[in-house]
Amino acid sequence: MIRVLLVDDQPLIRSGFRALLDLEDDIEVVAEAADGQAGLELAGKHLPDVALVDIQMPVVDGIETTRRIAADPALAGVHVVILTNYGLDEYVFDALRAGAAGFLVKDILPEDFLHAVRVAARGDALLAPSITRKLINRYVAQPLPATRGKGLDELTGREREAVALVAQGLSNDEIAARMVISPMTAKTHVNRAMVKLHARDRAQLVVFAYESGLVVPPGS
Repeated sequence: MIRVLLVDDQPLIRSGFRALLDLEDDIEVVAEAADGQAGLELAGKHLPDVALVDIQMPVVDGIETTRRIAADPALAGVHVVILTNYGLDEYVFDALRAGAAGFLVKDILPEDFLHAVRVAARGDALLAPSITRKLINRYVAQPLPATRGKGLDELTGREREAVALVAQGLSNDEIAARMVISPMTAKTHVNRAMVKLHARDRAQLVVFAYESGLVVPPGS
């Protein structure tokens, strides 16, 4: 059973998401909150698998809520998915650096929303296609040379290759096929890279891949 926490200051949004989630046999909404501070308290109490967190809220906003969850060892199993109406790319960077597992716009189709919850629960990176495009476009427009190469020397050649493929959005099975190895070996390479880079999840590997220069955005 996937345990979900809803954190959004709009009651209609929360009730809409809850109605969708409550129809699924493998998903349970354990709590709701209208602001980030209440969300943090409920995360500590219920230890959900996924926290769906609005990016703009009173008291404590979504990015700070994400940052505090990521910094708390007791909440290491909570995967935060940031929700927004707009998908502005400056928020993407702040949210991912804060420790978010993914980023979704609120006009997502119901079936895609449910799939997103399941993807996040198993620890995979989750970015809506429109958000991924903004992410890459920002790297093209505003490269970050100060961090280029940082951390690469911690990785083996195969780990670098695996991280680069994660940044392209490939699953472990797809990485295995590309690298001609077993899915379990691919997962091992990805997990070891996460440990070495102190990455909370695959989403942070995506950020690392671009910021380190391991992956170069098209047209840059």
